[in-house]
Amino acid sequence: MSAVLNAPPVAKFTPDDLFRLPDGGKGFELVNGEPREMEMSFHSAFVAGRVCTQLSIFVEARQLGWVSPEGTSFRCFPDDESRVRRADTAFHRLDRLTSKQAMTEGHCPIVPDLVVEVISPNDLSYDVDEKRNEWLDAGAKLVWVIHPVRQSVHAYGEHGSIRLFRRNEELTAEPVLPDFRVPVADLFKLPGTT
Repeated sequence: MSAVLNAPPVAKFTPDDLFRLPDGGKGFELVNGEPREMEMSFHSAFVAGRVCTQLSIFVEARQLGWVSPEGTSFRCFPDDESRVRRADTAFHRLDRLTSKQAMTEGHCPIVPDLVVEVISPNDLSYDVDEKRNEWLDAGAKLVWVIHPVRQSVHAYGEHGSIRLFRRNEELTAEPVLPDFRVPVADLFKLPGTT
């Protein structure tokens, strides 16, 4: 006769549990009740910073809304209220995120209009696709998936549109920021290069 051991059920993490992790859970997302560590390469983080800077300059000059940097956590997924994701950069239009909401502690409950995901060498395509679809399903109008090695950007629209921007082209943010334009090559420019 063999005995069957029944392991106790594994307790699922909650969004508030992320704040109890070291460094307040920075570097972690919460998917299906399990914390997922995000491992971003230096180069990918550098590119994310360049994108954040370009968007911030454009948005602040026109007072269009909020640009949030890498590490901002979002709890804005109607199909799973416990899911927490972090964008590499995000933008909310001013009319969608109030000052009061922006100053509230915790995970942002408002889905961004534009989400930026920068690929790192260890990212799996399945995970990137899953995350991109989660943002779009939650109501994001535009998701940029940036490929630092290929030096290109895939722009995914809310109605299934996909556009590839190559190194020699200008990146746009339509329909979210219709007048935004930046040479794709500028996103990947390294210090000390011309």
